[in-house]
Amino acid sequence: MTQLIQYASLRAAPWKNGGGSTTEIAVSPAGATFDDFDWRVSLATIAQDGPFSIFPGIDRSLALVDGDGVLLDFGDERFVLSPSEPLIEFSGEDAVHATVTGLHTTDFNVMTRRGQCRHRLELLVVTGTQTLKRRGGATLLFLAEGESLTLGSARERIAMVRYDTVVMEADEDWTLEAQQATVLVADIIRN
Repeated sequence: MTQLIQYASLRAAPWKNGGGSTTEIAVSPAGATFDDFDWRVSLATIAQDGPFSIFPGIDRSLALVDGDGVLLDFGDERFVLSPSEPLIEFSGEDAVHATVTGLHTTDFNVMTRRGQCRHRLELLVVTGTQTLKRRGGATLLFLAEGESLTLGSARERIAMVRYDTVVMEADEDWTLEAQQATVLVADIIRN
């Protein structure tokens, strides 16, 4: 089954600390909360400096999709999520303090519960036509940059605009078509 999740239909919720907001894109199982999801994909806007929430038992990946970036301080290590280094993976148990390097930053966030599933997040630049081979489990395709993208298989065609997501579970090969687009591909693999 293939599902298009239009960004225009989603609603942002403010963080408890007031430092930003989150827009849930997809969660499994459907209707799960922060305490019982197997996997969760969202967009987060970081508007001011502050700590990340702690998520025990969760593996996380972040990808910068808008803004100058954010300095992530892990205590003994620092990482700047930026246009030149747009992806990072870390444990939900890590104490992370974020320092915004511009006005705000928007990040694509993938979280999976250890023991239930794992994930892989990669950035793909599409210019013209490109093939995407399914890799099992659920695959989420997020249009991070670019005005539009057309996703096609032998059975269907889906038109996407920026920040739309497609959840693919059927084992098919897909064709991606765009003049210029940056796509984030999140593979969710059940254990």
